[in-house]
Amino acid sequence: MTIFEQLLSRPAPSDHAAPVDHGVRHFVNGRLLDPPFPAGIETVLLGMGCFWGAERKFWQAGEGVWITAVGYAGGTTKNPTYDDVCTGRTGHAEVVLVAYDPTRLGFDALLRLFWESHDPTQGMRQGNDVGTQYRSAIFTTTPEQAAAAEASRAAYEAALTARGLPPITTQIAPAPAPAFYYAESYHQQYLAKNPAGYCGLGGTGVSCPVG
Repeated sequence: MTIFEQLLSRPAPSDHAAPVDHGVRHFVNGRLLDPPFPAGIETVLLGMGCFWGAERKFWQAGEGVWITAVGYAGGTTKNPTYDDVCTGRTGHAEVVLVAYDPTRLGFDALLRLFWESHDPTQGMRQGNDVGTQYRSAIFTTTPEQAAAAEASRAAYEAALTARGLPPITTQIAPAPAPAFYYAESYHQQYLAKNPAGYCGLGGTGVSCPVG
C-alpha cells in the first residue's frame, strides 16, 4: 500500500450538499469563472503545491489562457472546503483549472511551465508545505493531453536524472468526474488581490525539453 493509499484509508471529512461560494468573475481579466467556456477552449487541472502561486503562473502565461481558477480534485470528499482539504484525508490535491485556447497557446507550453515552476520529485509535499493536498498532479481532459503529459514527464525526468535529481512523483490521470471543485472565493486569484501574499513555489532550476 502506498503512502497515499494509507492516508486515504483514514476516515475522510464528510461530504457537503452544496459547493462553497467561489465568486463569479476572474479578478484579473473579468471573465466568468464557470463553464460553459467559448468553443474551442480546452481545460486541464494542474497541481503544484499551494495553488496561490501556481495560479498566478498560468494567468500570466499569455492571451492564450482564457481563465484560471483554483480548487480541489483527485479525492473522495464531495464539495470539500479548504479546511476539509487541509486535513490531508480528502484525497484532493490543490489544483489550478487552466482553460486555454490551444490555437494560441500549445499544451506543451503549459506543460513546460508546469514542470519548471515547481519541484515534481517531492511526493506529498512542495517545499515546506506537506500533505496529500500539496502533491504534484496533472489531471487531463483529452487523450491527446494524456499522451503529451506522459511524454513530457519522461523527457523531464531524463533531464533531472542527468543532473542527479530523484525520480518524478507527479500523478498523471484523467480528470475524475466531477473533475473539479472550486475553492472559496478568497482563494481565487489570491496573489492579485494580495500581492505580498505567500507563494511557496520553487523549481528545480532544470529546463524542460518540451514546449
